[in-house]
Amino acid sequence: MKKRNFIYLILLLVYLGLVTWLCFGHFDGLPKVQKDFFGIPVDKVVHFLMFLPFPFLSFKTFDYLAKKPWQAVLASLVIFAVGCAIAAGTEIGQSKTAYRSGDPNDFLADILALGIASVVTLAISLACSRKH
Repeated sequence: MKKRNFIYLILLLVYLGLVTWLCFGHFDGLPKVQKDFFGIPVDKVVHFLMFLPFPFLSFKTFDYLAKKPWQAVLASLVIFAVGCAIAAGTEIGQSKTAYRSGDPNDFLADILALGIASVVTLAISLACSRKH
């Protein structure tokens, strides 16, 4: 693994730790915030933003496995699926706690972010591979 990929691996692990903390932390003492952002519930915006970096960080961590366009497409699909599994796991985990609840709409926000970021990451990867 190249030094650059190792740095992205560390960033990915830190990111996953932060997502876990955000999904399972106790935040009862925080001040109340606005309930919606342009008509979208703030917690859905937070879920969207939490999962948006996952495809990029994952692809940069493992981009050495995707040397050909079909490998980049396959890698993007696998990364999207893994991201969906993590998102589902967080919602299932939250539903098992006494202080959080699992929300299917949070999962949908996660999937939307993962899908958009996966497509953008794949497009960038394919565009960069054509230049080389």
